[in-house]
Amino acid sequence: MLTFIGLGLFDEHDISLKGLAVIREADAVFLETYTSRLMGADMPALEALYQQPIRLLSREDVEQHPEPILDAAESGSAVFLTAGDTMVSTTHADLRIRAAERGIRTTIIHAASIASAVCGLSGLQNYRFGKSCSLPYPEARWMPTTPVEVIAANRSQNLHTIVYLDIQKERYMRISEAIAIIEEIGARLTITIPLYVGIARAGSDDPVVIAGTGDDLKRMDFGPPLHILIVPADLHMIEREYLELFAGLPPESDSIQ
Repeated sequence: MLTFIGLGLFDEHDISLKGLAVIREADAVFLETYTSRLMGADMPALEALYQQPIRLLSREDVEQHPEPILDAAESGSAVFLTAGDTMVSTTHADLRIRAAERGIRTTIIHAASIASAVCGLSGLQNYRFGKSCSLPYPEARWMPTTPVEVIAANRSQNLHTIVYLDIQKERYMRISEAIAIIEEIGARLTITIPLYVGIARAGSDDPVVIAGTGDDLKRMDFGPPLHILIVPADLHMIEREYLELFAGLPPESDSIQ
């Protein structure tokens, strides 16, 4: 059996009781940290609560060399852990397909996801979100325009956009960096974005949620990672009131839509 378990948003205590029970009974425990990370917990904290040793996996381990995971699941009970909700990433779906092709039974235990948490923190209605996008750090002359194209396409349909910010080994993109990159791409494409919502440390005891223009948010200190960015469409009156109350959006900014 291979069980995919989501760990929730921030620290070791976000896991469900069902997930915790399965981990403690497993023969092998694997954790990937390339799609997202629990910033409020380190490995000793996880292993202490789970009462299990954990094997860390890189993207290459999962995508190119999944045999240790599949072998463990074929001979016993293995769990594959991810921050947030599991199965959000294509690589996780691919791993489940590979397991099924080897005749390995699989199951999923869900957890809180940033995709739903941003709705509660921002007040933006979940059914008004379009396609999400990921924003990578530029490298040399490489700066893909796809993220801004996705944002523009969503806004043309009056849909909000979640922008996932790049996570590297010891480097986490911050909201100010993300907006600067988006603005540079936008200038090339003659696309301007009037309003952003920045969120930091969703799921923690001290999340930060701020709405405003790009210049507003670039001046703000959102604190430690993880950060995520939303580009809203035109705001419904309830969405606007929520952002005014909980994200500091000035009432007089009705024009920045």
